[in-house]
Amino acid sequence: MELPKIKILDEKNKLLHKKSVDVKFPLSDKEKKDIKDMLLYLKMSQIDEEREKYNLRAGMGLSYVQIGVLKRIFVVVDEVEENKFENYVVINPKVLSMSEEMVYVGEGEGCLSINRETEGIVPRHARMTIEAYDEEGNLYTIRVREELAICFQHEMDHLDGILFTDKIDKNNPFKDAEIMREI
Repeated sequence: MELPKIKILDEKNKLLHKKSVDVKFPLSDKEKKDIKDMLLYLKMSQIDEEREKYNLRAGMGLSYVQIGVLKRIFVVVDEVEENKFENYVVINPKVLSMSEEMVYVGEGEGCLSINRETEGIVPRHARMTIEAYDEEGNLYTIRVREELAICFQHEMDHLDGILFTDKIDKNNPFKDAEIMREI
């Protein structure tokens, strides 16, 4: 596999704190190519040999704003079994429902735009249902849970100009951990 030529913005880039705009259909050839490149990049970042070969950090999700475009698109690559992946293309997502149960990632969330160690927990809903469009403009509804729900919420935050580090309480990074479930 050849690594796609995409440049992921660093957290210092002010664009990452801007709100993305809805996407118009049909998608342009460039948008479709970007989506394919983002999916391949994430897949390669999760395969040990490719990650080592190209010196990548493993990533599960990537938003369009992270490649410098303020459009409401994100992709997720979920490794369901070793080297078996499920791809999600999410365009113009709308939240239909979220669980009351809150969870957090025990070892902490990460982000391909944040290249430093971070400490603290990010409160997330354990389950959520969203409505979105695929790259062909077909509307669909999906319910995600656990790690996938966390990833979707993380990427949806990107679309609103929010980084996960913005959600960590600066004065008490592990605030409310006892009332949430660690995953």
